[in-house]
Amino acid sequence: MSNQKQLRVVFMGTPDFSVPTLEALIKAGHSIVGVYCQPDKQKGRGKQVQMPPVKVAALNHNLPVFQPVTLRDERVQAELEALNPDVVVVIAYGKILPPWLIRLPQYGCINVHASILPKYRGAAPIHYAILNGDTKTGVTIMHMDDGLDTGDIIDIVETDILCGETTGQLFERMALLGGKTIVPVLTRWVNGEIVATPQDDTMATHTAKITKEMGQIDWSKPTNEIVNLIRGLNPAPGCYTYLNGKRLKVWSAEVVPSDTTHGLIDVHGKHVPIAISATTVPGTIVSKIAGLGVFCGDGNIILLTEVQPENKKRISAIDFINGHQIKEGIVFGDSI
Repeated sequence: MSNQKQLRVVFMGTPDFSVPTLEALIKAGHSIVGVYCQPDKQKGRGKQVQMPPVKVAALNHNLPVFQPVTLRDERVQAELEALNPDVVVVIAYGKILPPWLIRLPQYGCINVHASILPKYRGAAPIHYAILNGDTKTGVTIMHMDDGLDTGDIIDIVETDILCGETTGQLFERMALLGGKTIVPVLTRWVNGEIVATPQDDTMATHTAKITKEMGQIDWSKPTNEIVNLIRGLNPAPGCYTYLNGKRLKVWSAEVVPSDTTHGLIDVHGKHVPIAISATTVPGTIVSKIAGLGVFCGDGNIILLTEVQPENKKRISAIDFINGHQIKEGIVFGDSI
């Protein structure tokens, strides 16, 4: 077993995702000489100022917290140099590190990235793993360089993506995996037991920014693609469609085996009739027995199981059907 050297660590992270890694470093006995996170922000309807989760965790451990608006400031540079870190650990910080900082610590700046690099460089790797229907992902520990997620790979720990798993659920698992991985890998790195491997840039893919507009469901798409969209944008920004001029948010759905020739779908072993014909168009509600059965562009059926009417709470699709005049043959619209 590798001998662990106590390190002077500067930690950089902001959201919930970063907290398990910070907690792991603290528990391992490293000296956290500074915690950097994004500035406090106003959130919610009341515009109340909220501290980032990493700041909350750091203050609970009486650690010094720094929240610079920019790292490209002489005072910030002097402040960081005075902390004299052996290593800087970065996970979902939300700012690009300047070259002087990358070269500052003896053991470099180490990034915990939520994908199997070089796949899914950028800020939304977990979303895109779900959106693209991947069955496997992982955490990459990377020795940072001046590029965006282009540094040499120190280690990768893979994990399966579970059937039906949402981005929110995978976020939680990946956050814990990052916390579990960082300490032993950092120990081996500092002891010279790992040689970092350059990434194959020819295999690199990049993630685009996730936007609210991505959430509108196009029923002409294949069923698997639509279900992956619903999973991938859950919990935020969320998927939606329009029914009778009002937005209906879709929280969960599944592809169900369908026999459109005989007008049946298989819902967990039970044969359920569907109202379908040669003129049925994508987006049509074809069943309301076990949920909202919707006809899609590939000729198959999606069963919506949890929805949220506009300005209302999320409810099961069955409760939604019972509380509204939902009829087979109604078509979800493209816009208000």
